[in-house]
Amino acid sequence: MDIKNKTIWITGASSGIGMELCKQLAERGARIVLSARSQERLLEIAETLPGGRNHHWVVPLDLADADKLLAVVEAQLADIGPVDILINNGGISQRSLFVDTDLSVYRKLMDVNYLGTVAMTKALLPAMIERRQGVIVSISSVAGKIGSKLRTGYSGSKYAVVGFMDCLRAETAHQGIQCLTVCPGSIKTNIAVNALNGSGQAQNKDDESIINGMPVEKCAQDIINAINKGRDEIIVGKGISALAPTIKRFFPSLFNRISAGMEYR
Repeated sequence: MDIKNKTIWITGASSGIGMELCKQLAERGARIVLSARSQERLLEIAETLPGGRNHHWVVPLDLADADKLLAVVEAQLADIGPVDILINNGGISQRSLFVDTDLSVYRKLMDVNYLGTVAMTKALLPAMIERRQGVIVSISSVAGKIGSKLRTGYSGSKYAVVGFMDCLRAETAHQGIQCLTVCPGSIKTNIAVNALNGSGQAQNKDDESIINGMPVEKCAQDIINAINKGRDEIIVGKGISALAPTIKRFFPSLFNRISAGMEYR
């Protein structure tokens, strides 16, 4: 796919993988629709992109409110026009034991990570199908392929994204739509710092695996390459975070023993 002059809508555009995708895709000539909750932060980022604010769009939205999100997106499409690629990147993680975690935390994780993805896709996919072209990219996680301690809610929501994309890919296979599922492992972002604890507050501390993870620039490059190559699903990361799904697949008992024996932090 030629990215130049494509319109690409990216959620979670205010930081991490989303922000880096905005930069790299804009450098390749794409026009970006930047979405996250903070309009001020999005405007700052848009100003740094090639062409500045006048070349791109800023659409603040909250993935936790799926019903309102649908209305916001539909209202903006008259100005934006056809969207060629949707990247469902926005999300939030978790670091807490199941027995210590409030039910409200599970609801928020599902609302943001799963229903936010579904709502964005619901808003933009029909027009893609009508044109018989378009790309839906959803950022799941290695935690959407395997489970580990402290992530019962996060992993559940990301498993849901993988299942949703598998079904969507089958349904749109003959309608000109590419559905790419991205499962990052440990990437150097603030995902761990912002992860929710058992009461739903940010834990405000990093994970060693994230500190030593793949640079976000390389992660974004791998995602863009996968879009260009028409891939269905990729694992992005290095070390054990990238190998874990393979170990789980071929040596499930070994993986379960390793996962159960790991100390949690």
